[in-house]
Amino acid sequence: MSRKSEIRNPKSEVRSTDISGFGFRHSGFRRRATYRLVCYLALLAAAAGCRRDMFHQPISKPLETSDFFQDNHMASRPLVPQTVARGHLNEDSVFYTGMIGTNLVETLPFPITREVLERGRERFDIYCSPCHGRTGEGNGMIVQRGFPPPPSYHIERLRTAPVGHLFDVPTRGYGVMYSYAQRVETADRWAIAAYIRVLQKSRNAKLANVPEGQRAQLEETN
Repeated sequence: MSRKSEIRNPKSEVRSTDISGFGFRHSGFRRRATYRLVCYLALLAAAAGCRRDMFHQPISKPLETSDFFQDNHMASRPLVPQTVARGHLNEDSVFYTGMIGTNLVETLPFPITREVLERGRERFDIYCSPCHGRTGEGNGMIVQRGFPPPPSYHIERLRTAPVGHLFDVPTRGYGVMYSYAQRVETADRWAIAAYIRVLQKSRNAKLANVPEGQRAQLEETN
């Protein structure tokens, strides 16, 4: 190899080193610049669709008249006839009224379980005991402060009343007692009726009402 072939051009070597050191290649730089430009244009196009039309939309108050409708009625339209709110179809008339035709039902519309009675006791203590007392004697806290006492649940008239009556009274109100239909759910009113019946039987139950398998245990206790 000749000596001339071993001599390198210092300027060309430095220039090559500088370019590779900064990582520049003409074609690669162009691709990156193009990619950034496309991203910028895409963001610009997306931002062009962001307007405040929803913020500045016309708003009508519920009791305001509105010319949007031909009758110039209020902005809040009346419900379509026979409209039923979700969950309030009330298909089971016995469950929601406690009546069959014009007669109060004699039995609860669902089985009595321990959970039902515990729920009934809880609701009774909250809504009923202030007047009726926790034992149903009609001597609750309100009565002790001078309010007229309600009848005891243990009198003959209420002990022999159909269970539908115990549901109907808190549903529609009775005497000075207002309706609890908007305060206590339908199922809870039935649970209260079931618990009241248990309170009544706790003082006036007969041995014949006790299942045969448990009578001997009661007799031993007595």
